[in-house]
Amino acid sequence: MKLVSVVGARPQFVKIAPVSRAIAAHNAGAGAPIEDVIVHTGQHYDPGMSDVFFEELGIPRAAHHLGVGSAPHGAQTARMMLGLESLLLELKPGAVVVYGDTNSTIAGALAAAKLHLPVVHVEAGLRSFNRRMPEEINRIATDHISDLLLAPTPTALRHLQSEDLGERSTFTGDVMLDAVRHNLGLAESRSRVLATFGLEPGGYGVVTLHRAENTSGERLRSALDLLNAVAARGLPLVFPVHPRTQAMLAAGVEGWRADPGLRLVAVQGYLDMLKLLRHARLVLTDSGGLQKEALFLGTPCITLREETEWPETVEAGGNVVTVDPARVLAAADRADASRVPEAALRTRIESAFGDGDAAGRVVAEIARLLARRAPSR
Repeated sequence: MKLVSVVGARPQFVKIAPVSRAIAAHNAGAGAPIEDVIVHTGQHYDPGMSDVFFEELGIPRAAHHLGVGSAPHGAQTARMMLGLESLLLELKPGAVVVYGDTNSTIAGALAAAKLHLPVVHVEAGLRSFNRRMPEEINRIATDHISDLLLAPTPTALRHLQSEDLGERSTFTGDVMLDAVRHNLGLAESRSRVLATFGLEPGGYGVVTLHRAENTSGERLRSALDLLNAVAARGLPLVFPVHPRTQAMLAAGVEGWRADPGLRLVAVQGYLDMLKLLRHARLVLTDSGGLQKEALFLGTPCITLREETEWPETVEAGGNVVTVDPARVLAAADRADASRVPEAALRTRIESAFGDGDAAGRVVAEIARLLARRAPSR
């Protein structure tokens, strides 16, 4: 049974790692083996955003690399579709799996659907209800052309049911929870990132900022000023700078200079980021994935956006979603007091995101789909 998995961006490398392990476990059993052909679109092509994740997470090397690179949304998606269409015609898989909400996701789904190949969407059903976000368009379109929708949370499943997609949807739990639980021990034993940056556990915050709405014009200047304000109140901040943000900073933000407590560093690998997040007092981010990783690790998070596709992180008490400077500073000041007790946190996480074996359920659903598609003998 042949599967093609399409990935191209950092969050997708994190998500495919536990699924790859679950496929290996499936293949070691008595069922029909699954051949998983990984296709890397090249959406994230910087080694720090791509190669290091394959190495650290033990992901099988991509069998095909499209090398698409950076481009405006339309051009990038079109280039991906061109490359994927010819590959899918050659490979003739039983199904195509896409992850999350990037341009690689929608390109893989469209290329497969137009060739009448079944599409599996891992992390289906997310909604921010903000269609100005390109990710929201990608999510909605991918869900509506997919044949198997694998929801990471009960809320995501309800969204799919409300859009008349319930018959092809199922709750699996979140594969990113699998990834965090599997890799946290490795991060603690292998990563030397705290020593490298001279950090003490609980004595710093972590920042990421990469979304288009936060990395251009006045929004970027406002966000940078806000980070300076947090750092100036006595909490040193470590800021691994995404290539998009780095390009904007390199072009210059008039009159802005980083506070001495705001430390801009290179993008970090997955294990280093896990360790940074685990021992931080606070996370400030506009990333969907880091909101969850912070929650899973028990670290208070402030999401620098006006909405989130992960309301479960707010309901669990681990996330404040705001761009209002006064609210951000107030939340930063009370970060220690806002930590959810460990036992309560674990209960809340498992009720929303599953028990840490989402990848096993994902592979079981995929195996059933492939078996239905397999030619009878």
